[in-house]
Amino acid sequence: MYFYELHESDDELFNDALLAHAEDFSEDEFFDLVMETRAKVLDSFEEDTLVVAVARELERSHDFVYIDNRHLRAAVNVSVVEEDNVLAEIDERDEEDDEDEGDDEDEVKGAMGGTAGPDDPFRTLVVRVDRPDLN
Repeated sequence: MYFYELHESDDELFNDALLAHAEDFSEDEFFDLVMETRAKVLDSFEEDTLVVAVARELERSHDFVYIDNRHLRAAVNVSVVEEDNVLAEIDERDEEDDEDEGDDEDEVKGAMGGTAGPDDPFRTLVVRVDRPDLN
């Protein structure tokens, strides 16, 4: 099994996709395949990011395995602090769930008390970052 990675090149986004394939592609072969697939999905993708759209199309059309949460069986937070070593929750949604997203009356509640649905053009991620004093 050989592994390949896609990186989002938009400075505002951080999204990578890990792919696996039984065939060993050279770097140039993989690049050409990704560029061909990118051109195919660029004007019509419905996924949240281009990277995910390309990964899913490579999976559909070229027998890659897009390694996302559908394939995870366990996740562990590892830390030097003993009590922080715990099993992490895995989002077990699959593509079927993505298609049905928003059909529930219990939609995802936004950080500001709003409601996020499948037709909303924006996704929000709130992250708390402890920064050192810059002065």
